Order: sequence, then structure tokens, then C-alpha cells
Amino acid sequence: MSETITDPRSADSNAGAAAVQQMSMQQALNRALDEILADNPKAVIFGEDCGRLGGVFRITDGLQAKHGEDRVFDTPLAESGILGMSVGLAMAGFHPIPEVQFDGFAYPAINQIVCQIARMNYRSRGTLPMPITLRVPSFGGIRAPEHHGESLEALFAHVPGLKVVSPSNPHDAYHLLKYAATRPDPVIFMEPKSRYWQKGPVDVTSAAAIPVTAAHDDGTAHGGSLTGARVAREGRHLTLVAWGAMVARCLQVAELAAEDGIDIEVLDLRWLKPIDADALARSVGKTRRAVVVHEAPLTSGLGAEVAQLITQSCFATLKAPVERVTGFDVPYPSGDLEDEYIPNIDRILFGIQRVLEYRRG
Repeated sequence: MSETITDPRSADSNAGAAAVQQMSMQQALNRALDEILADNPKAVIFGEDCGRLGGVFRITDGLQAKHGEDRVFDTPLAESGILGMSVGLAMAGFHPIPEVQFDGFAYPAINQIVCQIARMNYRSRGTLPMPITLRVPSFGGIRAPEHHGESLEALFAHVPGLKVVSPSNPHDAYHLLKYAATRPDPVIFMEPKSRYWQKGPVDVTSAAAIPVTAAHDDGTAHGGSLTGARVAREGRHLTLVAWGAMVARCLQVAELAAEDGIDIEVLDLRWLKPIDADALARSVGKTRRAVVVHEAPLTSGLGAEVAQLITQSCFATLKAPVERVTGFDVPYPSGDLEDEYIPNIDRILFGIQRVLEYRRG
């Protein structure tokens, strides 16, 4: 059960207590799905073990018992079938919310995702939209075996027709998932599985709902709401850009750097497609230095796109090239080597040092 706390922003403490609740990300996602099913009779949730068991991470726990087996159900162990069925359901007027049990299991369904889900609206000239919200437990950090920890954001973001988002905390997870489930386009919802048990305040009031803007639908994103990036920590010497589980790590780094008088800003990108280029320009325009951190391999990782967007908007004022601290150009390792692969505090601090000490020749 979630633990209720008082919302200091509310004049009425009783209303505040009801509005803001302490939840883990797992609980926040579960609540969001519960409310989506209650609000939208066309929403259906399915995947391997999503029904009776409630998913391997218990994100769908209790939803089948509450909403029925025709709304929340198990599927065979066939990701191509899960996503192919999603296409048919969307064509029939439903809003499918499929789950791929682990990120690495998405590979067998790439044909359905790229050739059908991402293209059907374009192919049909808008007559067959694909309002599919694909939940993908993503990234590493849980010491799982091979194919149970991957970082596929660059692959998904490269595909026209898909939107990609990754929350870093319970509040964003709750609201971003509810927002994704209102979109007429397919959204890849990448959940950082290592953060499922992180607790934080979640504002569940209608006032915290995400504004639906036409601007976001045409491929742009805006800061100041959950449709864009979020400044997780204000700073003035350098911007750390991250998403998913790496946001928490960058916040740790920023606290350590502050002990040496280095004031780090942390920008939580959240939307990996469309990227909030305006937020990048504002943050790096202020700090004039940037380090991008992600778990995926370096070569052709999403950090390269972020670095280009920063350079494009801030070239005249940058004091150093944009640095990237990432995973290595090897397959995502199993649990015993995970600590060596995922960017750790020391590697991020060294990246910051390289940028701060850079001198033009």
C-alpha cells in the first residue's frame, strides 16, 4: 500500500494528504494502469504473465481480478504475436497496452513494431491510427541474465512513427503513462526496471494532469510540463543530460561535485522522441558545458543525437565539446559484469573533469 504524506503546496492539509502519496514506481505504474482501464473501456492490457500473476515485476498486479479477464490477460510466449495482435486490436478500435516482459525480448517483435505499428497510420493515410502504448521494462541494474537488460532507445527513436519516453521517478511514471495512453500514436514506454522499487511523492490530483497540446503531436516538445524535459537539479557550471535510471546516478554525482564547489545542473530528458531541444538549449546555454550519460553503447547511441542538438543550438557559447559517458561497444553483459558496463559515479566524474579542464588549442 502507498504511504500518504501531506502536500506542502496545498492550503488544505487534508486535501494535500489525499493528493500526494508516497509510492514506488511499481505502485505508481500499477495505479496509472488501473485508472486507464477504469477511464477507457477500449483499453486492454496483455503480455506474458500479465494476467493472474500480475507480471514478473507485479506492475499489473490485481488488475485482472478487478477489471476482468477480457481486459487484462496472459498471452503465449511469442512477442511477435503479442505485437501483431496489438495491431489488429488497434485497427478494431481498441487501445492496446501490451507488455514485453524484458527489453531484450523485443527483438523478435521488431518486424511488427517497425513495419506495422510505426507505419500503419502513414500507410493508411490516417485512416488506421495505432494508439498502442508498448510497455518495455528497460535497461540494466538488476543483475539479470543475457537479454534481460538492454538499452534500445536509439533503435526505437530512429523509427519514424514512434514516440519514445522513459520516466526516472514515480511521479513522472504515473503521469507519463496516463498521458501515453491518450495518444493516437504508438508510444514506446521504457520503464527503468532498476528503479521499480524507488519511492517518491506522486501527485495524483487532476491539477497535475498533463496538458494535451497539438504542438507535441506534430513532433516538438515543450518544457514546463510532462510533455518535455525536466530540470531535476539546477546548476551553473555544467549540464548532465540523462534519462531513466541514469538520472538518479547523475543526481548523486552532482551532490558529490558540489562538495568541491562544482555546481551541476541535471536535465532529465524524459522524451527520447521527440527530444526537447528547447530545454537542451536553455540548460546548456546557461552552463556552457554538457555531459550526456546513458547505458547504451557509445557508437550511434542516442547521446550522439543529443550532443548534435546541443552543438547546433549552443555552438557559439560552448566552452568545450560535448562529452558522452556511456556503456561500451559490446553486448549488454549479464549480471556479474554489469557494474563494469553501466556508467558509474567515477566514470561520470571523470567525464565532467575532462569537460571542465578542456582548453582550446
